[in-house]
Amino acid sequence: MLNRRELLKTGAAGMAAALGLGAFTASSAAPSPQSQPNRPPEKLKIIDIHNHPYWLGHDPRKMIENMDALGIDQSCLLSWEVPRHEMDPAYFNTLNPTGLGIPFADVARACELYPDRFICGYAPDPRRPEAQAQLKSAVSLYKVRIFGEFKIRILYDDPDALAMFWLCGELGLPVLFHLDVVLPRAQVQKNRQYWYGGHIDNVERALKQCPHTRFLGHAPGFWREISGDAESEPQAYPNGKPVAPGGKLLQLLDRYPNLHCDLSAGSGHTALTRDPEFSRKFLIDYQDRVLYGRDQFDNIHQEFLRSINLPREVLAKIYAGNAIKLLKN
Repeated sequence: MLNRRELLKTGAAGMAAALGLGAFTASSAAPSPQSQPNRPPEKLKIIDIHNHPYWLGHDPRKMIENMDALGIDQSCLLSWEVPRHEMDPAYFNTLNPTGLGIPFADVARACELYPDRFICGYAPDPRRPEAQAQLKSAVSLYKVRIFGEFKIRILYDDPDALAMFWLCGELGLPVLFHLDVVLPRAQVQKNRQYWYGGHIDNVERALKQCPHTRFLGHAPGFWREISGDAESEPQAYPNGKPVAPGGKLLQLLDRYPNLHCDLSAGSGHTALTRDPEFSRKFLIDYQDRVLYGRDQFDNIHQEFLRSINLPREVLAKIYAGNAIKLLKN
């Protein structure tokens, strides 16, 4: 999910439009079974691994129209279950005002309207004692195929989190997590920051403790680790800075085959565009571990991927092949 800085970039007009997210009319609900993405036969299949319903002004019908216009075949719709006090207030401008966060009910409703286009995701808060039972029920009743978006203010090697991750491995669900860190690093925060997950080291312990669970990393705290200077970098989004050698993310990808990368949002896009020459090599080297996603409704990720002239077989994996493998539960 976009973080505070990305939300502010939507501007006043975007915020105002998003206030209509809760409107659910007969016209917005009526599915269009014949709707298909607008793509020529030779175009690669595209799966957006990361998006949300009733988010940034898009109800299910508007999402389908957007997907068709950009040639996107399917999208994973992710919930966001979070206590009110853990939400940055800026999110209330862009989410469905009838609920808190992104309720699973909104995800389930959209997936029932367009079952061939939307893939169901759900991430109940593992601190709740009934969370594991609810996840199992959602898999059975609503065909949930991905655990996400996991974005709460606990360390991701917390015992409750690890127990949920282990269950996801047993159920065959990949875990899509959002990592935001406190900045500057190694200092006590002077103002409230909306961190989620702790640190990349907490993620590593989860990777080690749950080797049969597949993880998808996302957000600024994850993508900053592509560069070896992440600990000293003061910016959440280090624009225009060449990637320094020795990035922790590359080390984790080499060490843990259960780690994958979600390219979505400004965090993934910034990580790629800051050093295109490095990014092209990164995407080729880790072509089996990177997945296309948006977390919004623009086309900046496809535009960048086209600009660096990747081999067609690499693009095929990033756009859909890797997602198909991860979602085969």
